[in-house]
Amino acid sequence: MTDDETPWMRLLRELFGDDADEALAELQRMGMDPQALAQASGMSASPAMMDHVLRQIRTLLSQGDGQDVNWQLAHDVARGVAAQGGDPTVSAAVASEHRAVVSEAELWLDAATDLDPSRLEPRVWSRAEWVEATLPTWRSLAGPVAVSVSQALGGVLGRELAASDDPDDPTNALLGEQGRAMLSSVSPTVCGMHVGQAAGEMAREAFGATDLGIPLLAEARVAIVPHAVEEFARGLEGVDEREVKAFLALREAAHVRLFQAAPWLQAKLHSLIERYSQGIAIDADALDEAVRDAGVGDPAKLQKALTRGIFAPEHSEEQTATLESIETLLALVEGWVQDVTMRAAAPHLASLSQLGEMMRRRRAAGGPAEDTFATLLGLELRPRRMRDAAAMWASLASKAGPSARDEVWSHPDLLPTATDLEDWSAWVERRVSGDQEDEMDRELEKLLGGGADDAGGDDAGGEPDPDTDR
Repeated sequence: MTDDETPWMRLLRELFGDDADEALAELQRMGMDPQALAQASGMSASPAMMDHVLRQIRTLLSQGDGQDVNWQLAHDVARGVAAQGGDPTVSAAVASEHRAVVSEAELWLDAATDLDPSRLEPRVWSRAEWVEATLPTWRSLAGPVAVSVSQALGGVLGRELAASDDPDDPTNALLGEQGRAMLSSVSPTVCGMHVGQAAGEMAREAFGATDLGIPLLAEARVAIVPHAVEEFARGLEGVDEREVKAFLALREAAHVRLFQAAPWLQAKLHSLIERYSQGIAIDADALDEAVRDAGVGDPAKLQKALTRGIFAPEHSEEQTATLESIETLLALVEGWVQDVTMRAAAPHLASLSQLGEMMRRRRAAGGPAEDTFATLLGLELRPRRMRDAAAMWASLASKAGPSARDEVWSHPDLLPTATDLEDWSAWVERRVSGDQEDEMDRELEKLLGGGADDAGGDDAGGEPDPDTDR
């Protein structure tokens, strides 16, 4: 490279290596004026801008090297999206105020459930801090699908490049070794952007770490994002902001109590999502069409294209069953939280009915949690099941007491199934009458090799109840 080389040629040489001269000639043959483009971009007059562009290119090429997903880029995009519109640092005064609200909410919850509060101090975060704390779980939940999408996208891009192997093809002439290296990073880049965009969008609206119905932290800890809470409160006319803060703190704290009391629950949800993710099939035709429409050289357009139905619409029988299990378990979690929150808040919040309705509408319309699941996993949550679950838990608590409601979470085999939710009132009646416990005891006795009654009775003739058989 000569000292008098233009900034544009420096950029081309960084991109295309020894083929930069041929790339420039090809651009000129196609009627483009590289110098005019450089002047229009401001690079000719700003060496600092050129150096910045070159650094970005080198970083982009190195970050995703050897990875199916550029996780560093996912982090950076999530931080950038989360900061759009402002992300003020949480002051000590604001943090103290929200911790006080959480403390009060915990006292209210003591009257509605026997499940213990978290022993860890609540976190009060900016959106950027939310991203930093939750991204490891995002990587765990979305990683398998993101890798599958990246590999499928890489295959499509590879076919596009193979189609231009003719040395006389202008596209091939423009590529060169460095150019092909850059294009090989497109798939990890696009998928990193895809995950980062979803996480960033979630960060902009998340009230805490449990909006997904799945805890995004490894430990059982209440977390609050004041900026999101305040924005939500401004959208509710006639509702005191203090009541909004208390209501959302109640929901977050109730989630945390449940996941702390049922330590198997988080692992169960993660396992189901991983199993579902492993079975996801990519619609090759839809992905081909998305690449053709977006173009190979525009990662941002490709990333947007990944939201346009690239998952195969048909599921295997196993995946359908797994999907139903995920939806059912999430509905049970959300239904329990709704019942406990409403009972805890009833003596204290005058606007409880309005707040509860607004939250139901938010979930039914597809809030950030639902959008995230649909974008990354093709997983649609059904609000009807959440309403059924909430009604079921409320009925059980009314008929047998909150302790009987909470006891169901002591073991996964005690939870109602998707079939039970279809006729939840019958499940409640069986639970209240003790029929379900009797059946469970008999099954456990058989598994553990029970006494003489076992050998002569149920094993000999009885058929298992389809509603309780697991």
